[in-house]
Amino acid sequence: MRHRVAHRKLGRVTEHRLALLRNQAQALLRHERIHTTVAKAKELRPFVERLITVAKRGLTNGADTTRALNARRMVLRDLSDREVVTKLFETIAPRFESRSGGYTRLLRMGHRQGDDAEVAQVELIGSEYDPSLEVSPDGGGDEAAASQDSGVGGRIRKAARRMRGEKEDGGRTSLPDSSAAKAQPKRTRKKV
Repeated sequence: MRHRVAHRKLGRVTEHRLALLRNQAQALLRHERIHTTVAKAKELRPFVERLITVAKRGLTNGADTTRALNARRMVLRDLSDREVVTKLFETIAPRFESRSGGYTRLLRMGHRQGDDAEVAQVELIGSEYDPSLEVSPDGGGDEAAASQDSGVGGRIRKAARRMRGEKEDGGRTSLPDSSAAKAQPKRTRKKV
């Protein structure tokens, strides 16, 4: 019987389970949304919400810096990345200052193809998908194309495009031997 058992074991020993929760919390606070299984997501929510609450307690309103320092140290026990802790205290905690809880949302995404596990997306409230921030098709694509053509993979892609007879801008070049071959009608053999 599972009476009065608070948390899921997730098929892991305690140290592994805590490491998993810390890593997922770090990823969630860095990217503000992650995909994981439903059981892990249900365990992650209270873990992250406790971190945000501690960070809110540590917001300095010009009064007690000792309290802020203590809150930062408590969060650093669970999060090893100082950049994530800085983001938590400077951007995420002030965003939820007026909210008394419920900082995360769990959206069920269906079943994973490989093992049919039920997958969920955990996201921070206020970091929903905004289509207006998406790059327009005519602008902003040059940087992505330039980054794709750098390095070994980019050189291989360029060579493959040259072999196929494509121009650098994506169009086709007219090669003399290919145009001559296209101009002649296709000859078929007669059956005897």
